[in-house]
Amino acid sequence: MATSGAGEGCSKLNGVLSETGNKKLTDLPAELLEYILCFPILNHLDISSVSCTCKRLHDVCHGRGKVWGHQYKLRWPRLLKNYRQNEPCDWLKEYRTRHVVGLQIRRTVESISKRFFTEVPCVGQVLGDSFAEIEALGAPEHFCEDELLSILNSDRRKSLTLKYYAKKILYFLRQQNILRNLKNFLDQPPEEQSALEGAVLVDQYCNPLADVSLQSISTQLEEITEKVRKTLRMKNSSHPSLRVSQGDCFVVEDFELQRQVVCALNSVLYDQLQYKGNECDYYNPLNSYIHQVLLRRTGIPISLSVLYMTLARRLGVQLEPVNFPNHFLLRWCQQRRGSEDIYDYIYIDAFGKGKQLTAKECEYLIGHQVTADYYSAITTTEVLLRMVGNLLNIGKRGEGNEKSYQLLRDSLDLYLTINPDNVQYLLLQARLYFHLGIWPEKVLDILQHIQALDPSQHGAVGYLVQHTLEHIQHKKHPVEPEVKRRSAAEHREVQYSVGLIMKHKRSGYNCVIYGWDPKCTMSQEWITTMRVHQLSNGANQPFYNVLVQDGTCRYAAQENLEPHSAPLEIGHPEVGRYFSEFSDTHYLANEELQTRYPEDMAETLHTVQELYHSPGTNSGREGPPEPQAHNVHM
Repeated sequence: MATSGAGEGCSKLNGVLSETGNKKLTDLPAELLEYILCFPILNHLDISSVSCTCKRLHDVCHGRGKVWGHQYKLRWPRLLKNYRQNEPCDWLKEYRTRHVVGLQIRRTVESISKRFFTEVPCVGQVLGDSFAEIEALGAPEHFCEDELLSILNSDRRKSLTLKYYAKKILYFLRQQNILRNLKNFLDQPPEEQSALEGAVLVDQYCNPLADVSLQSISTQLEEITEKVRKTLRMKNSSHPSLRVSQGDCFVVEDFELQRQVVCALNSVLYDQLQYKGNECDYYNPLNSYIHQVLLRRTGIPISLSVLYMTLARRLGVQLEPVNFPNHFLLRWCQQRRGSEDIYDYIYIDAFGKGKQLTAKECEYLIGHQVTADYYSAITTTEVLLRMVGNLLNIGKRGEGNEKSYQLLRDSLDLYLTINPDNVQYLLLQARLYFHLGIWPEKVLDILQHIQALDPSQHGAVGYLVQHTLEHIQHKKHPVEPEVKRRSAAEHREVQYSVGLIMKHKRSGYNCVIYGWDPKCTMSQEWITTMRVHQLSNGANQPFYNVLVQDGTCRYAAQENLEPHSAPLEIGHPEVGRYFSEFSDTHYLANEELQTRYPEDMAETLHTVQELYHSPGTNSGREGPPEPQAHNVHM
């Protein structure tokens, strides 16, 4: 009975299973299949496999359907802003294109270190050929940028070399796009050009990796405008500026009503918000960048004037920019509009908290007399030339480091985009590229352009052409970098290895070693200037190339260095050029640095194990005796 009952139960169960087994996945409605295939655990490979199983699933996974759209949005959410909502799109085609572009971009970035490691780490030289390769892909620009951002947003401590070059390419890509926008801006009729928009383009070009947009700047200015309206309302609740909606263009004609706007603007900008001219650090380039002026509430005459003029115009008061020597001003007409009499204007010093000056008082401001021409209003293009000219002068005043060279290059690019036939700055650009050893082919193009514009420059042009051609010839036969092996007899005094985190015993700075010499290789002039002879071992000891936490690169004597007791990451912009990863206690040299110092990796690992991981050891080993000498570094 028991057996019989059991058999009967199995029979009934098999019947149910048999009946259920007749139902197939493909019998489900398309909407339900799409829902299943959009489950988060499925990736693009799974969907590709599913779509190959039968016609039914192939049709469900068609390019314009939800399945591939979901895969695209899941993998590249940043790109969704480039598509209009509910607009038909072949998501499979977009996915394939973006995927292929990503692979190609990554291959290009990975190849850069091998090609440019031995050269000066400058954005231009790294990107000449690489950017051309990316352009040759013919891919949408936002696809290229998104892949570069994906690289930069990966694990913070890994793929440092890949990130280093991805950042440089992204910098260059964005700058090219901003230059196109600037050219389009300059092609507009002068009356349609906004000084604020031009200033934002300058800001964006010099800070292409920062989140700077005209929309965000305008939003911040609208918030200030509302504060001014609130102050104005307390003085005159019927003022016409209060009845105007955001974005409306209007002019307050009555002078007294204009005066009320200017007084309210001064009250909000300088008393309430505490904007001021940066007298202490006048030549800081941040004073020229609009987003930084808004953030720090500090600027120079021209940047503060652009903000002041923009705010005034939003409130119905027309102010005009004046290219006054050494001190940019705004003028405010007190008589009929368009007057050419300089005494019909009040001059506003935005740097001096909105102080109002007569024409004569403007001369007291700079300490000498000027002709009436200097009181004239200028165009937006002339405003931008002066703004960029300021940055150019700051770059020329720089200390000859990578940062100042980059500012000089950026400001030259901007100036020559606005005024492409300025021979003085074309020659400066050619000399700068020649000095940095980058883009020799472009140097020749610039020199040819100079010769066509001004044949009298033949001497300077001829000299640069000759030496640039020699440089091109030299690059065709590059010198192999020196390989330094620790086991060599002449290197037996070298105690430390690349990748170790060190501390300078005299100056206290933290750094990482990226190179070494068995003896000091600097010139006698440098050795004398840095008083190397006062060291215990003088120049006759190993010296180390180090990247310092403050962003500088220095050359330090062995007796002045000791392993750091608590290793930490070194926030230096060039770390990725030499190292692939930060591994808690040290940096791992990338392939190119390992090729140059083939035995250092093993030494670094041994030192790290001995210093930080061996039981019973101190946090750091005892360093060399403290020298009675001056700090030696570069």
